Amino acid sequence: MKTLEKISNFAGSTFALWVILFAVLSFFLPGGFTWIEPHISLLLGVIMFGMGLTLSLSDFKAVFQAPRSVFIAVLAQFIVMPLLAYGLATIFQLPPEVAVGVILVGCCPGGTASNVMTFLAKGNTALSVSVTAISTLLAPILTPALTLLLASKWLPVSAGSMFMSIVKIVLIPIVLGIVMRLLFQKQVEKSVAALPLVSVVGIVAVASAVVAVNTENIVKEGLLIFAIVVLHNVLGLALGFLLAKALRLNFRDQKAVSIEVGMQNSGLGSTLALTHFSPIAAVPSAIFSVWHNISGPVLATWWGKNSDDTERPINSDKTA
Repeated sequence: MKTLEKISNFAGSTFALWVILFAVLSFFLPGGFTWIEPHISLLLGVIMFGMGLTLSLSDFKAVFQAPRSVFIAVLAQFIVMPLLAYGLATIFQLPPEVAVGVILVGCCPGGTASNVMTFLAKGNTALSVSVTAISTLLAPILTPALTLLLASKWLPVSAGSMFMSIVKIVLIPIVLGIVMRLLFQKQVEKSVAALPLVSVVGIVAVASAVVAVNTENIVKEGLLIFAIVVLHNVLGLALGFLLAKALRLNFRDQKAVSIEVGMQNSGLGSTLALTHFSPIAAVPSAIFSVWHNISGPVLATWWGKNSDDTERPINSDKTA
């Protein structure tokens, strides 16, 4: 088990490198990865089940200890990124499938990698974990509703079908994971060390599959989509930070909110795009998966090295 834990920790700490490496491999050798595409929903379900296994009631303590910070972060998550996506799609006059793909990833909840990035940035990790969990649980309602509101001018959106997809591949696996942890706590705690490895393999596989089935589209539209994704992510990080600062949250909370807003569950975006739209609509999510695993660690490392803050119990409603 110790060996598996070491491998899992190594995979987690080098996550960005694996995403980039396999994205490049799948672009030049698509035949080796296209077989994964039919299994993307299952992979995401496994990742979400793993997330459920790591959650406990204490992970939601920030909701009660600092409701204002949690409310601000969740609200920013579902307002800043969707509106940025809509604005970028409109300004750059993106093709309909690409525009919907950008909006879809913008309407997704925060990704679990944000918790690790917040910890490395010496931000409020407890707040980050709570916000990721709550935004994920809200996703079955808010992601389809926001996508319908913002993307339907480009393509028809079936919010009902999307709701059912998110329930099946996100909500049910997370709930099953939480129940499994409650029923078999000792056994689950022994296996938790391997979960980062499972998540890394799953997310890398999803990103690789999306790239593999879109090599031609990436050649045609890749540079434009990459520029949009970078703008989307960087502006999200910046606006999340500025909003938290304007609302007088302390510096550790500002870092947590920034990272929560800027880092999306791009695996969910890819899955929904492939299921309800077209392969090219999944490209923004795939590129987002690669890019935010570059920008996130860079920002977290910079904040971590230039911060005197240390982790301490959350009391986020106090201003700095």
